[in-house]
Amino acid sequence: MLESSINQIDQADTVLVTGGTGFTGRYLLKALCATGAKVRVIARASSNCSGLDDLDLEWHIGEVFDERVINEAMQGVNYVFHVAAAYREAKIQDITYWNVHVKSTKLLAQAAQRQTSFKRFIHTSTVGVHGHIEHPPADENYRFAPGDEYQITKVEAEKWVKEFAQQNDLPLVVIRPAAIYGPGDRRLLKIFKLAKLPVCPILGFGHQGLYHLIHVDDLVGFMLVSATHPNCQGQTYICGNDIALSIKDIVGIISQKLGRKPRFIRLPVTPFFWLGDLCELICKPLNIEPPIYRRRVAFFTKDRSFNTQKMREDTNYKYKYSNMQGLKELTDWYIAQRWL
Repeated sequence: MLESSINQIDQADTVLVTGGTGFTGRYLLKALCATGAKVRVIARASSNCSGLDDLDLEWHIGEVFDERVINEAMQGVNYVFHVAAAYREAKIQDITYWNVHVKSTKLLAQAAQRQTSFKRFIHTSTVGVHGHIEHPPADENYRFAPGDEYQITKVEAEKWVKEFAQQNDLPLVVIRPAAIYGPGDRRLLKIFKLAKLPVCPILGFGHQGLYHLIHVDDLVGFMLVSATHPNCQGQTYICGNDIALSIKDIVGIISQKLGRKPRFIRLPVTPFFWLGDLCELICKPLNIEPPIYRRRVAFFTKDRSFNTQKMREDTNYKYKYSNMQGLKELTDWYIAQRWL
């Protein structure tokens, strides 16, 4: 439990959320509305707003990097939760990543600095900025090693907003989430499908394939804590569960929930990298999402394990979900949706 002396967002506050119609954003909007705060959302006209009709939200329609939209939405705001991200798709151009990650951050931070009662800017980055962890676990001070345009622009945005905050006395927290999962997520579905195969292929022989997870409820819970906790001002947090799991561990938990005994086979990774490169070469010019690509293959060859002690030490945060609880719950949810 948090100390009673620590302030919390309440009905006197006005909050702006970007990326509110995405997976994490939806959970965040619901949590913020439960505080009684006035919640504003920037969303594109094409955004899927289904399931949010029962929330008391003030919508600002437009691109998250549109200066007019931002200035309008930011009037009188006390908190910003900048969650918007351009997720990797074959049809997305590099300039889109820069606009959504970097330009939007600059415009939002500059607008926040102009608000007379602004309290804190919560900037969402990603553990992906660290790339492969050579000697796990890594902490918040580990070197940056972005591997694609998504991660490159995330690094640029994070570096810029930290420097701007220091120079302009802008209250800031940077959060680097690990792999986010929970009901509504599809990105980890591929691992769950692996657990249903008679034999689960594991690519490569040199790495454990360590993977750090964070349940979306815990990510949102910590984001709300970081918005008001005095210890979080000016800090950066890797937001993940207390321990990492190997891909085999994750498949094992899912298989146990499915009543199966997992069987694994290790395969050489190099041919799959070649196949991924070929698929990207053919599909990208046609704006077709490749069935297999280098980044997905690299998932098996990289270790993403982190020391998440700082988020717990600074705030005494208590997780709602262990890795096992969260993965078993999500298995049930996928089955209920007939996705698994």
